[in-house]
Amino acid sequence: MRTLTLRSRLLRGLTASTAVATLAAGLAACGGESDAATTSGSAASGTVTVGALSNGAARQTDLKVSEVKSISAELPKSVAKRGKLVIGVGALPAGFPPLAYVGQDQKTLTGAEPDLGRLVAAVLGLKPEVKNSTWENLFVGIDSGKVDVAFTNVTDTEERKKKYEFASYRQDNLAFEVPTKSTWNFAGDYENLAGRTVSVGAGTNQEKLLLEWKAKLAKEGKKLTVKYFQDNNSVYLALSSGKIDAYFGPNPGISYHITQTAKTPNPTRNAGKFSGAGATLQGLIAATAKKDSGLAKPVADAINHLIKNGQYAKWLAAWNLSNEAVSTSQINPPGLPLDNS
Repeated sequence: MRTLTLRSRLLRGLTASTAVATLAAGLAACGGESDAATTSGSAASGTVTVGALSNGAARQTDLKVSEVKSISAELPKSVAKRGKLVIGVGALPAGFPPLAYVGQDQKTLTGAEPDLGRLVAAVLGLKPEVKNSTWENLFVGIDSGKVDVAFTNVTDTEERKKKYEFASYRQDNLAFEVPTKSTWNFAGDYENLAGRTVSVGAGTNQEKLLLEWKAKLAKEGKKLTVKYFQDNNSVYLALSSGKIDAYFGPNPGISYHITQTAKTPNPTRNAGKFSGAGATLQGLIAATAKKDSGLAKPVADAINHLIKNGQYAKWLAAWNLSNEAVSTSQINPPGLPLDNS
């Protein structure tokens, strides 16, 4: 997968998760890191607000979260002594709602990813410091020790395991978006695409899957029409006018767009999801730390605490991402194989 530019990362989705840069709240490019979008917050109050300043993308929710001593005791001594968890987000220059973007005040970094980072920091009894950077500089920060752990839609891959350790927290999914009035559903079966016209982004992981399905259908004497557009506005105009039946893209971006169209004359809905890793492996998004840093276990245990106590489900629901829930956070679970990562 390519991660040389933000555009390629959004389109190929790490493998596939966030091709929504053109829908993003504006954040001017400003080099490798942004102090303006770097935010801190105290975990001492026991309350973490998720969905703040989301500009309608989330339901603002206050979650009570306290330090769990048995989990914070697992932290590396250097991090525990510092009393701060430096959370990396690679959302410069444009952001990618609903995962990470500049909020309605035009300066504060908001989104599902930094919110989860703050929740984890609270369980660990640490003050969260969120650093926003470009995708490339995010990994430079982890490698150099300036960032403890990244919460930024990183797909768990076997290639990345050579340098990093993971604690999974979301499914990495693609989805089909259709007009609310449409009765069509993907239902997890490519056969249901027969006779349909579907739009997809060129050069993306989802395009690869869609073209594979098109080839299979052709061998069966069935037709799938694939259409391309230069930008998302054109895609959604085609969807609302009936020129295409569905748009196949990253699930988080589609979830975000659904919230934006809910009260418009052309509302949309999710017509079915599919793993970004393909039919044989459920792709996973994971918190990412330097290999052998000792952070994967306490972070995974913190996420599992949030799952057990209900805050995790409320966090996902606030951001309309409940269809990406995992039942447990795993340390270094099977990732995309080397020939596809």
